[in-house]
Amino acid sequence: MNTVSQVMTQLKKKGSEPIRKIFTRHGIDIPMFGVKVGDLKTIAKKIKGNQALALELYDTGVYDAMYLAGLVADGSQMSKKQLESWAKNAKCDVVSSYPVTWAATESAHARELAVKWINSKTPSLALAGWSTYAGIVATTPDDELDLDEIKELLDRAVAQIDKAPNKVRYVMNGFVISVGGYVKPLLKEAKKAAKTIGVVDVDMGDTSCQVPVASAYIEKIEKMGRVGKKRATMKC
Repeated sequence: MNTVSQVMTQLKKKGSEPIRKIFTRHGIDIPMFGVKVGDLKTIAKKIKGNQALALELYDTGVYDAMYLAGLVADGSQMSKKQLESWAKNAKCDVVSSYPVTWAATESAHARELAVKWINSKTPSLALAGWSTYAGIVATTPDDELDLDEIKELLDRAVAQIDKAPNKVRYVMNGFVISVGGYVKPLLKEAKKAAKTIGVVDVDMGDTSCQVPVASAYIEKIEKMGRVGKKRATMKC
């Protein structure tokens, strides 16, 4: 599979109505085939390293192809303009949270874009911003992080989460968890923020998904002895 046409044909074959229904319940409201993530990962292995193809797949605007693009693309090879285009054209909260975040986190422009998007009044961009910064703290050594800025973002999450747009509340809560789980020097501050935030109310649509309670989640990571253990990648 070396062309967009070939990949899209394969995605169409792998798609199914039951998966489309599940995706729809999770808020995916853009064109899609309904391909299981496991099948997308299998295809990703076959086209791994084909950066140009990944970019073309994202540009199709089809959910499955955009998710696949996120799995295949090397964010470190993408320009700031390309990443901003991905964020702007995500058209779906799930795409903003995953493919866009994966690529941005790998980029040299990660922090700059994360902060810019967090400050955006456009919910999908704010969502991408908080998710990207969560990816940064999860994958970057503590001594390379701006701890003062992260503390300011924790304070901002506490102060603004109740009034933030629906899905942005979810990722702000996730950011607090990421800081508590991955940034050892800020564990105390993250736990304090999590306790203050408490239970976050997010409309998860027609699904059984629940918003994790940040304080309990961080405590669980502590008990497992995994605080500060970084991830190699955010792709999943």
